[in-house]
Formats: sequence, structure tokens, C-alpha cells
Amino acid sequence: MDFEDSPEEAAFRAEARSWLEKNAKPREKSGRGLGLFEEPGDEAKMVQEAKAWQARKADGGWACLTWPTAYGGRGVSPVQSVIWGQEEGKFEVPPNIFAIGIGMAGPTIMSHGTEEQKQKYLKPMARGDEIWCQLFSEPGAGSDLAALRTKAQRDGNDWIINGQKVWTSGAHYSRYGILVTRSDFTVPKHKGLTYFIVDMKSPGIEIRPIKQMTGGANFNEVFFTDVRIPDANRLGEVGQGWQVAITTLMNERMTIGGGGMGAGFGLADLLSYVSSCTAYDGRSAIEDSHVRQRLADLICRLRGLELTGNRLVTALSQGKMPGPEGSIIKLAMGILLQELGAFGMDISCANGSLYGEDAPLKALWQSIYLGSPAIRIAGGADEVQRNIIGERVLGLPTEIRVDKAVPYSEVPTGPRAAA
Repeated sequence: MDFEDSPEEAAFRAEARSWLEKNAKPREKSGRGLGLFEEPGDEAKMVQEAKAWQARKADGGWACLTWPTAYGGRGVSPVQSVIWGQEEGKFEVPPNIFAIGIGMAGPTIMSHGTEEQKQKYLKPMARGDEIWCQLFSEPGAGSDLAALRTKAQRDGNDWIINGQKVWTSGAHYSRYGILVTRSDFTVPKHKGLTYFIVDMKSPGIEIRPIKQMTGGANFNEVFFTDVRIPDANRLGEVGQGWQVAITTLMNERMTIGGGGMGAGFGLADLLSYVSSCTAYDGRSAIEDSHVRQRLADLICRLRGLELTGNRLVTALSQGKMPGPEGSIIKLAMGILLQELGAFGMDISCANGSLYGEDAPLKALWQSIYLGSPAIRIAGGADEVQRNIIGERVLGLPTEIRVDKAVPYSEVPTGPRAAA
């Protein structure tokens, strides 16, 4: 594993840092939470600022770095994109509300879309003109995405969509969504899916925000009632939606796990805070052996996340495809963030029950603790990541799937299936 930039990478890092220093403020060490999982305050202002920042990056040649120049990118290597993310993370910039579009929808459109679709959607996406959401999960189809029931029925040159999606991040401020539906109930569940691009302002779409325990409401339920989608908005062939969705999911794991979110997260704040806190006996908390032991454990595990991220970066730097690092980081990150938040709240004693501006570090630890369960579900729950690691890395037998070859219409549902 190579910890040093190559000369080309070092030059790119210096170029990125120079541009950022001229266009953004350095990030403060304290007060950083989990972004989209918190109460955003003035959400309309946040969206406006995020769009302005994305447009500025596009004008400066720093948006969608790995994309072809024809679609608004720069055509650089994946490792250079990682370097940019590392440097951008050191500055005060708006939340990345474009991750679903740029990190998931864009690559899927480039892989499966027509040239007309690419020309229509990719450049506005790269500039941040249009925000995208992901309409995959349903009340009965979360980790088992292929069990979804939202129905797509052909009607001439249109498709009529009826059903429900849930946990859709940012649906309430998104212009477009990527949508997986069931178009054929007579074949096994993985074979009857069809994938669409949907205009979120289409008649028949109802969006209901879900209030989160952080105080925010970034997740949504989305209901489709006789929503018409032109066949021109279909991605891939009819009935081949699972293959298209796999492309999205692979990019999703890379976007979440590959970015190294959580590697070193809050460490400087934690060390500083523990040193300044007073323990129950009047001494500094850092003098307590139990506190030091727990702190050392968290530091070691955070370092492990960082090194695992470096393995991924090294693979990209050598032109290789990343291995299981994304799933490993995703699994370890959510658990560790939750423990980090809990530790910060424990050290805060009675102040750990506060939330908001009056709490230490503007409720940094509370925000991490309350937001981390969403991290452990979004982008593939812990159990899904363990299955991926177990089956594809450790070579363990796959889980028994009794419904794999059964026509979906014959798969039991409801109380009878549970019995």
C-alpha cells in the first residue's frame, strides 16, 4: 500500500488546494455533524448555496472529475477524484446534495442510457442545475430490493406507475429521480423489473417528509398514483431493470464507502474535548484510565478505517478495480460513528442530554449519535454488507433463497408468508 502521492498526484493535489483556497474558507475543527441527517435550518437557502457551489466547481473544471468532457467532466483518473474529495473536505462547503445524481444516476445513465438521454441529463446534473433522488426502497422491499411491488404498466408510448417508495433522501427538493418498478409479475422477481428516469413534478406524485430523530426531515415517502412516464425515459431494456439497478448500487457503495466518510471523523474534536472535560472526581477526563482505554480503542479503529480507505485509493492509483473495501468501510463506519457519538455524550455527562446551540460543540456528539443509524441502513444495511463480505470475500456459502426461481406472483406475502 502506497501512502505517498505520485508526482502527478501531488501536482493535482496542489492545484486542487490552490483553487479551494481562493474559493472557500478552511473548515473549522469543531461543530461538524452528519450534514443531511441534521435539521438544516433554512433548507431553501442550503439548496441554493449548494447549487451555486456546484456551478462554481463546474466553471472551474472541478465538477464530475472522472466524467468525459463531453458530459461536463474532466476525464481524470478515479484516484484524482478521491484526492479532490480529500482536499474539498478540508473547507467549509455546502452539503453534497448531488451525491445521488453525480455518484449514482450519472454513471448509470452513462452505462445504460441512450445518447439522447446522456445529452439531456448529464450536463445539467454536473452543474448542479438539477438535483436527483433514488426511488428504490419500499415498505416491503428494503434490503431485498428485488421484492419491490411498485407496478409499471405499458400504455402506448407511456408507462403508468402505481406504488410507494420510502426513505427517499431529498425527494422534496429533487427535480428527477431514478426509479425501479415491476413490469412483469409472471417471472422470478429479479427478471420482471424495469428502470426509469422520472420527473418528480409529474402529476400523481405525492411526497411526504419523514421526521427524523435528529430534527431533520431529509427522508421521504413517495406515492405514485397513475403517474405517466414516457417510454423515452426508460433506462435499459424492459425487464432488465435489475441489471441497471446493479450498476447504480455498485456506484452507491463506492460513493458512500469509497469516500472514506468517517475515516478520522471527529478525531481532533474528540481529543480536544476529552482533554478539556472534567471527570466525576474533579480530574481531567483524559486522566481516567477507563476513558483513555476507550479513547485508544476508537482511535485505533478510526485509523483502521483510514488505512482501509488508503487500500482503495492505492488500487485506483494503480488502475485496478476496488475490491471489498467499500463494503468493509461502509459496515465499520456506521458502527464506529455510533460508538463515537455515544462516547462523546458519555464524557459530556449531563450536557450529553442537550441538543442544539447550547450543547457542547453545538451538539456534535448528539448529532453523530442520532444520525448514525441512518448511515447503518442507507446504501445497504449492516446485514447486507456482512453478506457481501462473507460470500464474496470469505467465500462462505450463499444464503438459501427459496423464491429465486419462483414467479413473483406466486411468492407468498403478508401474514401467510410470515407463518
